[in-house]
Order: sequence, then structure tokens, then C-alpha cells
Amino acid sequence: MLVPLSLKAQQQFNGQVNNPRYDERRLITYGFSLGMHTSSLRLKYSDYFTSPDMDSVHSIQPLKKPGFSLGFIVNMRLEEFFDVRVTPKVTFSEYALQYNYIGREAKIETVESVAVDFPILLKYKSERRNNSRMYVIGGLTGSIEAAGKTNLEEDQDVLQFSGFNMMADFGFGFDLYYPLFKFSPEIRFAFGLLDVVGSNNDFTAGIKELKTKTVSIYFHFQ
Repeated sequence: MLVPLSLKAQQQFNGQVNNPRYDERRLITYGFSLGMHTSSLRLKYSDYFTSPDMDSVHSIQPLKKPGFSLGFIVNMRLEEFFDVRVTPKVTFSEYALQYNYIGREAKIETVESVAVDFPILLKYKSERRNNSRMYVIGGLTGSIEAAGKTNLEEDQDVLQFSGFNMMADFGFGFDLYYPLFKFSPEIRFAFGLLDVVGSNNDFTAGIKELKTKTVSIYFHFQ
């Protein structure tokens, strides 16, 4: 009676190792990903912003907006500590600029985005400790706007984005091993490399360039 109880207590203390060869048994593994994020813009004023024609505008302020994404994971093991990961996903985002005027109420201009993203990432993993290991990840993401820029007359006087963006991604996370799957929570930062201004009107007159900035929390299941 005492021997089985002692063995059970020892197993609980040491911890059961789940899927001990999960990362070595297959060259390519698959999964899916759920993400939540906040998006904003990095703004540079143009020289025109300081001209008398824009005296009525005090400032243009980027606002943070929430969003989410759904995607797939294709992970290829390069060697013990390095993986290459491709995670195509559909991303639903909002971007907003608040135009602060002198002597009248501020106006918020919002751009709704549905984009197809193609991140190509390099993952560096630490040594596994029981059922967990830490990793850092980074790479590039190409993003194609699913709706695209419109040419309708009624849409020419609103803020629009171009149809393509490229972002630099980096972040960190943890691989947590369970008996039937691997769960990986991850925090990632993405900084746009391209100017996304896609319209030429009163809302972009004082703007030299706009670049995206996103902070995301992902939940990966493999």
C-alpha cells in the first residue's frame, strides 16, 4: 500500500513529461492560431502641415484600436533549437486618426481593414524543461488588403490605405506540452516598413507618411 502511494507522490513531485519527443518526431508540424491585438499608426507630418493653409488643425493624433486574427501554422524544424514558421492568417483591424481643430470639435477618421497576412518567421527555442520551453521569434510579414483601395467617388474624401504593407515582426512566447497537443501563448510586436497612405485629400494633406504598429497576443495550438 505504501509503495504505490510513494511512487504516485514521486511522480507528482517530478512531474509527468508529456510528448517527450514532440519536437523531434516530425520535420513539419501543423496547427492553428488565434490572435488579439491593438493597432495604431506612426505619423510623420509633412511640410505642408506648418503652412497657413492648415492653421485650423492643431494636431493629428493616432488612436489605438482592438482587432483579432485567425490563421494556420506550418512549422518546419531546421535543427534542435531553430524552426522556420509560416502562419498565413486573416486579420481584422481598425486604424484611427483624431484631427484636433482650433476652435471646433475634433474629428476621428477610421479605416477598417481586412487583410490577408503571410508571416515568415524564424523561431529560436531554449532547451526544454519538463513540459515547457521559452522561445523568441522574428521575421517579416507581407500583408494584402482584402477589400483594397476603392475608386468610388464617395470614397475619395475619406482616409484610405494602400493595398499592400510589409512589417517587421519580433516577439517571445512559451511552448507548453500537453498529452495531446502543444499550446504556445506568444506576444509579438509588428512595425510597418512601408507608407500606407492611399488617398490624397484634406485628411492626408498634412501627413508625410503613415506606418502601422501592432501589439498582438497569440494562442497557438499544434
